[in-house]
Order: sequence, then C-alpha cells, then structure tokens
Amino acid sequence: MPGVVDVRFAEREPAEKRSLLSWEQKNTCILPEDLRDFYLTTDGFTLTWSVKLDNECVPLGCMMINSVARLCPLLQPVSLFSLPNAPSLVDLDWEESSTGGSGLQHAPAAPHFDARSRIFELDSCGGNGKVCLVYKNCTPGVVAQQSELWFLDRSLCWHFLTTTFTSYYRLMIIHLGLPEWQYSFTPYGPSPQAKQWASLYQPLTFSCELILADPTGDSFINKLDPTKAFKGKTKVSPPKKKQSTQCTSGGTAKGQGNTGKQSGAKR
Repeated sequence: MPGVVDVRFAEREPAEKRSLLSWEQKNTCILPEDLRDFYLTTDGFTLTWSVKLDNECVPLGCMMINSVARLCPLLQPVSLFSLPNAPSLVDLDWEESSTGGSGLQHAPAAPHFDARSRIFELDSCGGNGKVCLVYKNCTPGVVAQQSELWFLDRSLCWHFLTTTFTSYYRLMIIHLGLPEWQYSFTPYGPSPQAKQWASLYQPLTFSCELILADPTGDSFINKLDPTKAFKGKTKVSPPKKKQSTQCTSGGTAKGQGNTGKQSGAKR
C-alpha cells in the first residue's frame, strides 16, 4: 500500500507440546483447539509496519499474539510486599452478573475479576487495553474448558469480541493491526486519529463498520440541532414605571403659563 514501509515479521518456532500441557496443568484450563493448533505452528505472532511521513518512518500497525510463556493471568497473585489494604481489580467487581459494555442486547455476560473467571492476556494492544482469553463460571479446583475472547479497555470495562480464537485472528488480520481497532467493538469507538488512519488504510472495512454503527449511513452528517444547541434564554423585559398622576399646584400653574405663552406666540 502507498506509504507503507519497514514491514517486519518475527518468525518463531512451534511451541512444544509439553509446554502446552504444562500451561494447562498450571492454570487448570484447557486451551481451545484452534489456539492449541496455532501454538503448535508458531509460538506467538508479531507483525509490525510503519508509514513514511515527511521522510520519517512512523510506527503504525502491530499484530501480536503472546507466546505460551507470556500467556499470563491478568490477575497476578498478591505479593507479600504489597500493602495489606491495597485495592485490587477484585474490589471493582460486582455481585450480579451483567452484560459487557459493547451495548449489544444479546451480548454474553461479562467476565468477573474474582475467582469466577480465569483471565489470560493474549495481547497488550500497545497500552490501549488488553485482549484476553477468558474462562467464565469457574469453580476452584475444576478444570475450565469453555473460553471466549474479550477486550478490556483502559476504563476497565469489558467488551465481547468472539467465541473462538480463529475468529479473533481473522479480525486482527482484516484490521491490519491498526491502532485501537479493538475499540470498534465498543459503544464509543476509536479515537478520531485512529479513525483517520482506518479510513486511509482500510476504507472498505471502515465504511462498513460505520454503516453497522449507524444504520442510516449518515455518519458524517452533523446531527446537531442548532435550534436546541443555540437556544438562548428568553429575555424578560423589565416592568414599565408608572407615571405619577399627582402633580403639585406649582407645576400645574407653570404648565398652564407655558401653554398660554405658546398660544399667544401662535396668534
């Protein structure tokens, strides 16, 4: 594509089966079959690319899948050196299950930060959030088997992505690893700068996502109602002063004298 430079792909050896078994035993979870096949092909995935702006290479796209060794739990065990009353993600959890922040009516129930879910970081998203492999409805000591892929944004809200790793991998390829592409699955979407990059390097996918977000297809039309936005306060006119009906006798005499002079002048 025009302007794309410095495309780098990190080739990696396949992961060993014993490392996969060790991960499953350590975390009491069974890897999805498609993710297991992926790791048996390559132990992780990294592809980066840049663009040339004003004779300078600017890093832009990044597609990444953590290796088996870096597929770590999101909730690390509490350290002995941490403060005893220090807050954690568990303190942000809730008792009743709820749907994710994607705004979908039939979205699955969101994961929990406590023992009810086992969460593993699949991609750090360059600091813009985390894509996680999530096992829900877990029981202590029982091996978890069913998994989903969720996006945890920077405000610690969950957004459902896909049910299988293969679907997520295809989404990552389609979006070219552009910055904040995972925010397309959130109610608020990517930042304006990320939208500009998307409209430049993936206009077809970007326009389709806009149509899905706005069925009318009028995403670029200003929907601001100026009659409401610029509606000022109604001005209340001050009350008129009542003219005094009582006049002094001197004032009346002067008025009559002036009238007589004016009539005499006219004559």
